[in-house]
Amino acid sequence: MKNVHLLLIDPQNDFCDIPASALPVDPNSIGATPQPIVRPALPVPGAHADMERLANFIDRAGGAMREIHVTLDTHNPIDIAHPAWWQDNQGNAPAPFTVIRAAEVRDGMWRARDPNQQAHSVNYVNALEAHNKYLLVIWPEHVLLGSWGHNVHAAVKDALDRWARRAMKLVNFVIKGTNPTTEHYSAIRAEVPDPNDPSTELNERLIASLRQADDIIIAGEALSHCVANTVRDLADAVGPDGTKKLILLTDCASSVGGFEQLGRDFVAEMTARGMRTSLSTDLKL
Repeated sequence: MKNVHLLLIDPQNDFCDIPASALPVDPNSIGATPQPIVRPALPVPGAHADMERLANFIDRAGGAMREIHVTLDTHNPIDIAHPAWWQDNQGNAPAPFTVIRAAEVRDGMWRARDPNQQAHSVNYVNALEAHNKYLLVIWPEHVLLGSWGHNVHAAVKDALDRWARRAMKLVNFVIKGTNPTTEHYSAIRAEVPDPNDPSTELNERLIASLRQADDIIIAGEALSHCVANTVRDLADAVGPDGTKKLILLTDCASSVGGFEQLGRDFVAEMTARGMRTSLSTDLKL
């Protein structure tokens, strides 16, 4: 029997465009229509449907999976990619989706609200631009530890629980993003690793487990960012032969709105490197 692993990247409520009818509601709300008490902070268009298809796939194909790994993006309000970290010359925080460039930090247009973090902030944006992958985007506060938004999408959680009971195995949950001084799109390593924090360096344990797989099925959110960075870093770690084991479920991953080209570029790049793609309904294990 083949050793098949499922790598599920950040299937969390805050990244899913969950319709209002499926959100938790306030039972004490006034009026005929109860009002949601929470809403996704950074919903990816199409992600809710992605997760429903993924849950169906886990139920259908879970018997062929030896291991399931689930990464969980995990933040606090104070984070270098959240508004509260930064201020302009008038003391105003940047609006969500503001792009902060290294030159703007060096010139004082944006600076760290905590003066003790100013030197690091300058070095960080310089390092980002030197890597030539992403500029610093300020995101809405999202996947805050302990919040509803941090939780796994309900349909996927239920499917994972069913798999665990049938397989008598634990899902391997992988926490990433807790270090507030660096972004952690990839589950393999942070964008700019902190030498004082091993959690930002290469996740050798996850890599070692995935190296043992014959096939690695990949799904999650968002295709343009966390899926893309995780897969690129994983491919670099496992090499050309390992990259050929990767199978992206294209109907179980979507890009952040406005960043669709990044998602398309990622798929083109990685298929050229040997990654395969499939619809969840077509993949036979």
